Amino acid sequence: MHPIYTYIKDNLSDTYTPSEGAALAKWILTDVFHFSVTELYGGKGTNFPENERKRLEDILGRLRNFEPMQYILGEARFDGRTFRVTPDVLIPRPETEELVDWIVHDHPKSHLRVLDIGTGSGCIPITLALRLDRPEVAAWDISGQALAVARENAETHGVKIAFSQTDILCPHVPSINKVDILVSNPPYVTENERADMAPNVLDWEPELALFVPNNDPLRFYRRIAGLGRELLVPGGSLYFEINRSYGKEMVQLLHDLGYREVEIRQDLSGNDRMTKAIRP
Repeated sequence: MHPIYTYIKDNLSDTYTPSEGAALAKWILTDVFHFSVTELYGGKGTNFPENERKRLEDILGRLRNFEPMQYILGEARFDGRTFRVTPDVLIPRPETEELVDWIVHDHPKSHLRVLDIGTGSGCIPITLALRLDRPEVAAWDISGQALAVARENAETHGVKIAFSQTDILCPHVPSINKVDILVSNPPYVTENERADMAPNVLDWEPELALFVPNNDPLRFYRRIAGLGRELLVPGGSLYFEINRSYGKEMVQLLHDLGYREVEIRQDLSGNDRMTKAIRP
């Protein structure tokens, strides 16, 4: 391996596991400094310019402070595309890609209307706008800073999304045409789960998009599913990404609200992570 690879791993050894350090070393050298496979694995040292050394030391210092690499780079990959991310938005997760795949698989029709609630970086509505057949897509978020990031991503990927700054817990929400698909990845981490969270998430990602009270972990799902009865066309589809600990409770909530064909799916790690329901 290149000596700089070893240097990065050693530099991060007090903060990250050996496998994490190895992954970060490869990520830094290939994505930031554009090392080829030959340069990375050849083990032959090459001149590393002083300005690049300064940049490397800045990255390593930020990583030792547990800042996520995606925020350092200002971008994250989602469904094969690059999205701008900042600490104002959650870093897109592979589990959310699985949710998008489910939606796309279920909806081959053209000109469907889609609403994403709690859009963050915009990765869900933008990807659906690109993968569905000529949909009409809207997206809401309470955070103006998050919407600025989402709008930039929509422009980068050349799609038209109707964004709106909306607090869905308020009694009144924007008036829109009924939609065929309502999707949301809302806050679902309970306060009790803070102690189990890694510092690169807890210290850096926006709390507004993460946490719900211990005494009401389904508050956003209850509200959004209630709105879905108004916003979805009859037979329209509601999709959620969910807290793995509340799969049974989600099924009961959706049944209580009159939804039919309620389904839970597990993610690649075997956790209850997604749910779908049909508006009556």
